[in-house]
Amino acid sequence: MSTDKVERAIARFDRVTQSLDARDGTSRDAARRERQRLNAGFGRTAGRVGIAIAAVGILTIFVGLFMPIGMFGFLAAVALAVGLAALLIAMPVRDAIAPPNVGADLPNGPMVERFDSYLFRSRRALPAPAQTEVDKISAMLPRLKETLARVESLDPAAQDARRLMSLHLPGLIDRYVHVPAAYRDQADGEGVSLEQRLVDGLAAGRGKLEEVADNLAKSDVAAFETQGRFIKARYGESDGPTGTPPQ
Repeated sequence: MSTDKVERAIARFDRVTQSLDARDGTSRDAARRERQRLNAGFGRTAGRVGIAIAAVGILTIFVGLFMPIGMFGFLAAVALAVGLAALLIAMPVRDAIAPPNVGADLPNGPMVERFDSYLFRSRRALPAPAQTEVDKISAMLPRLKETLARVESLDPAAQDARRLMSLHLPGLIDRYVHVPAAYRDQADGEGVSLEQRLVDGLAAGRGKLEEVADNLAKSDVAAFETQGRFIKARYGESDGPTGTPPQ
């Protein structure tokens, strides 16, 4: 009897450990993707800063060919270059911490990346059960991105996914974060707390995104099978005993 209790306790510990390891792995993957996006953003920003400084330098030289700029002119050019650099560096930071700002012309792949970044940055402000749901959503986003990237933005399934990632789920998270902490544990008229509403909403959104990804993947599989059957029917039959396909 004592041995059975010990084995059950060990089994429970193993299940909890595996769950925590999987969750940590999901968080690590999300952090890695965010670092990759930030590094790419820094590279683009560095390029824009270099172009701006070079433009100011060329403009200063051009003006100096026709009139002496003196020390004050040189300092003004330096101040202008520093100001432009600071502006270009600050702009991506403001955009990165905001909810996904999605235009109709934004392709599906970058749309998923923006939502992935938003989830990573907002995760710490959420309670632990909601963080678990966020981790589950983050874990499926690479697969969703791969599927949606091949679909037009106006596709009905893509439109559903885009609305969830740009409006509904960020709106749910933002509204929860704006509620004072003292009110989050209070139950509503149906006896459900705000935290549970948040978890249920995230779970429902995740289910819909998974449905979109699965349906699009099944469409790809069906299209492949149809193409395979066509090729077999068109070119697979032999024209004679030698097995030469028809011309």
